[in-house]
Amino acid sequence: MKIYFSGAHSVGKSTIAKHISEKYKLPLISEIARVVASERELNFNQIRSNIDICNSYQDDVFHRQIQEEQKYIDKSFVADRSIIDNLAYSAQHTNILNKSLNDPLFKDYLEKLKANDTIIFFVRPSTATCKTTDGVREEPIWNGIVAIDAMIKVFLEMFSLRYFQISSDSIQERIKIVDAVLSIVM
Repeated sequence: MKIYFSGAHSVGKSTIAKHISEKYKLPLISEIARVVASERELNFNQIRSNIDICNSYQDDVFHRQIQEEQKYIDKSFVADRSIIDNLAYSAQHTNILNKSLNDPLFKDYLEKLKANDTIIFFVRPSTATCKTTDGVREEPIWNGIVAIDAMIKVFLEMFSLRYFQISSDSIQERIKIVDAVLSIVM
């Protein structure tokens, strides 16, 4: 079983992903974007203010996400994000979206997202759950969060991906929804 939590920044994906990883004793693939930013010693103000840095950064995140997931090719895992999220950020902040969409790795990845053993939870923004900045993640500006959320929704629909939407304001309710779905499919 491959479990993805998809959604904009600061909506609570990491909190739910960590909980589910621990509860079901599945490896967690942490948010690759944070890892890449940390390795490059970049903050999101630097990334967003330079198109060349942003292009390179999103391209690296794209390929690193695929690379990390390949380590678990025949195993179950929980992922804090997917390539769909990366595409949304690329669409919003770069000029490399077309490159990513035409990358042969993406076509294979997309087929894996459509597999029967894959579940995508689309975590929607809520003013009650949006978190403050931690110095690594992007500043939680509501309009930016909503824009990314909309792009993710477009890509989920455009690629005909099966997903479960999580819209509750309550973290407890969000976890109950995920647990209910997983109890049926696992």
